[in-house]
Amino acid sequence: MKNQFKNIISDFQGRDFSHVITRDYDIPVNVNKIVSLIGVRRCGKTYVLYDLIHQLRQIVDLENIVYVNFEDDRLFPISLHDLDDLINAYYEMYPEKRKEKVYFFFDEVQNIKNWELFIRRIYDTLDVQIFITGSSSKLLASELATSLRGRTITYEIFPFSFKEYLDYKNIKINLHASKSISFIKNAFNTYLFNGGFAETFDVDKSIRRRILKDYMDMIIYKDLIDRYAIKNHVLLKHLIKYFFVNMGTLMSFNKLYNQYKSMGYKIGKETLFDYLSFLQEAFAVFTPTIYRDSVKAENRHPRKLFVIDNGFKALFDMPHSDDYSKLYENQVFLHLRRFTNEIYYYKVKQEVDFYVKTKSQLLINVCYDISDINTFQREINALNEGMDYFKLKKSYLITSEREEVLNIDNKEIQIIPLWKWMLTVPC
Repeated sequence: MKNQFKNIISDFQGRDFSHVITRDYDIPVNVNKIVSLIGVRRCGKTYVLYDLIHQLRQIVDLENIVYVNFEDDRLFPISLHDLDDLINAYYEMYPEKRKEKVYFFFDEVQNIKNWELFIRRIYDTLDVQIFITGSSSKLLASELATSLRGRTITYEIFPFSFKEYLDYKNIKINLHASKSISFIKNAFNTYLFNGGFAETFDVDKSIRRRILKDYMDMIIYKDLIDRYAIKNHVLLKHLIKYFFVNMGTLMSFNKLYNQYKSMGYKIGKETLFDYLSFLQEAFAVFTPTIYRDSVKAENRHPRKLFVIDNGFKALFDMPHSDDYSKLYENQVFLHLRRFTNEIYYYKVKQEVDFYVKTKSQLLINVCYDISDINTFQREINALNEGMDYFKLKKSYLITSEREEVLNIDNKEIQIIPLWKWMLTVPC
């Protein structure tokens, strides 16, 4: 195994990563923690590692950087005791590096049983900076905390944001130039429907659909069925379809349970809850709660449904009139979720789509079409009530085209198109 590791180390040093697009993540290259990257399958965790490596190559010697993908066929079969060969192989190649800091990048490390024992040992005994990634099927945030016992700092990686998508497409962001705005708006409409998985950006519709279907199958079979030994495949697939078709809507757990019971499914509430939890752990589904002062009070109300990427909706749903409304709200959630997991909806008399805690507080309603005066007034009244409740002076109404600022009772409601909000409003 030692020779295989030497070949892998040498081959990697010849690779060029100058073409890799820098994502909008502020991940430190020097920190007294193991850096762990987690997220849904195919969201770009490996390429984030490549970009970190490219950055490091500007400031440290090439030989001080080691990258190993544990899905490399040259390493099969590999077990825990083989990992010592990796360390020995490296220091045999570069014995002088024992006196220097070395950067180890371990991709898909979870493929090795008891991998965390090795990671903990070299972290504790060697002068190393360690970066790890893994598929969500075997590298959950909760398990990382347990396995690495306070030694890790974890970053969630998502599919491309809209700004990252524009960077990929080489579209310059100049909100004062009509030409730039035209390109941005055209790109936004594509991004809104097709989503943010990079492998789908430059392919036609049929190939994109096939790629997304393969991603969904990996989530279903690898992240869920294999990991949790799920027996009721039909129910799981139907549940996934329900979630992705109904993104941006309220979900009552009891009503959902009764609905499946009435359809003839033999299911317990615990099983249904487990399936939902599994989908959340795989970063496929998110279910923020209403904002209340206690968890018990929050749990008495329906949750809202959001999904990891807008592109998946087309796999389950034929286009119809409310597509834009659902896609807009899901896109706002995904944008916010990159910055915080403290996302709620608010309702006392009227509902506000998002109450968000980041560095500050945000109150947001989302409505694709506000041309109807009654719809417009409902959105404004809800925000006004919410600002009074949270004692905020500003809120946002995100829509398709309209842009203006309303002043009501010394409070401000900024009406702004979604594409522009994602590029200009700090979270």
